[in-house]
Amino acid sequence: MSAHRLPYTVNLSILFTELPLLERPAAAKAAGFDAVEFWWPHAVAVPEDKDVDAFVRAVRDAGVQLTGLNFFAGDMPGGDRGLVSWPARSAEFRDNIDVTVGIGEQLGCRAFNALYGNRVDGADPAEQDALAAENLALAAEVARRIGGTVLVEPVSGAPAYPLLTAADALGVIDRVERASGARNVRFLADFYHLAVNGDDVAGVIAAHADRVGHVQIADAPGRGAPGTGGLDLDGLLTAIETAGYDGWVGLEYKAQGPSADSFDWLPRERRGSTARA
Repeated sequence: MSAHRLPYTVNLSILFTELPLLERPAAAKAAGFDAVEFWWPHAVAVPEDKDVDAFVRAVRDAGVQLTGLNFFAGDMPGGDRGLVSWPARSAEFRDNIDVTVGIGEQLGCRAFNALYGNRVDGADPAEQDALAAENLALAAEVARRIGGTVLVEPVSGAPAYPLLTAADALGVIDRVERASGARNVRFLADFYHLAVNGDDVAGVIAAHADRVGHVQIADAPGRGAPGTGGLDLDGLLTAIETAGYDGWVGLEYKAQGPSADSFDWLPRERRGSTARA
């Protein structure tokens, strides 16, 4: 039995992918979960109203809480990892801000993950970083109007993505705060990405738990369910809870086989929780 009492939320962009996207919230509910999160669920930055409405309806009808939503990040399967620092596509990110936060406002979601974006051939990294700070400040201002938070995370497995460690992400957040005064840009601590990239996850928690806006987990190596690798995920979650974190824990791992069968590590009575806005 886990020592911590943090509530779990299921990332439905990586789990239940054997089902059509709009069927996944109900499948998560059937598996015992009350909360879900998504990467950007549409193929474009500004989808048609009917597509937004269908997504909102699917979450509502399933009776689950949306706890996290990514801004549009480009073609993720094709290798894109966000538009925040991408000069040629910055306008798409800006156009997407109101749509993303609007979905959050409808569904009670207040956490919005902004993938930073890869380094781009022909673009000065310093200019990309300046653009990213500007775009994150814009997103933070829109999110602030509904009490929302913009999240910044290190990512593994993307060679051109420049934020690899907690220090990298916190440096970006510090820059945004200095330049704009925004206080609602927070660190997304994905224990899998941090571990794979060589960070001491326990050390990150000890030093920076007060700056964490959201937590995601998968075991490492392999990005599988807890217990399939070597990370002491229960110990790490207990440590961050003890340090004061009381938010959601996103399950962002890859299932081996049907997703509904990938939760044996978590007793059913620990899957549900009181949904929180």
